[in-house]
Amino acid sequence: MNGDSNVLPFPNAKKRNEADIVSFDRKELGFILSKYGQLVAAGEWRDYALNMSHDCAVFSIFRRTGETPAYRIEKRPKNGAKQGQFAIFGNDGRILKRGHDLKLALRVFDRKLIRLTKD
Repeated sequence: MNGDSNVLPFPNAKKRNEADIVSFDRKELGFILSKYGQLVAAGEWRDYALNMSHDCAVFSIFRRTGETPAYRIEKRPKNGAKQGQFAIFGNDGRILKRGHDLKLALRVFDRKLIRLTKD
């Protein structure tokens, strides 16, 4: 038996190409990594992970390696016309900030930096 003749495609399966994958562009990633670097230098964060799929891109931030993410920065272009395509989630799943401009949404972490420098 030839294995190729027995393969049946899933019904309604769409072939997706890499152009359909949502990702952060260079400018957006620069903003995120800049803020990440500041909080790594302050000793708050230690690791990150990137995940890109067909509907969203996620930058996860970890306090320690091997835990659940402390924060998630998501880009969902489908929400761009409504609430804004960028959202920042806390570790409990609550939305901390949402908006059309990533740089403004990342200002939610400025409070954390101010608290760290005061102590």
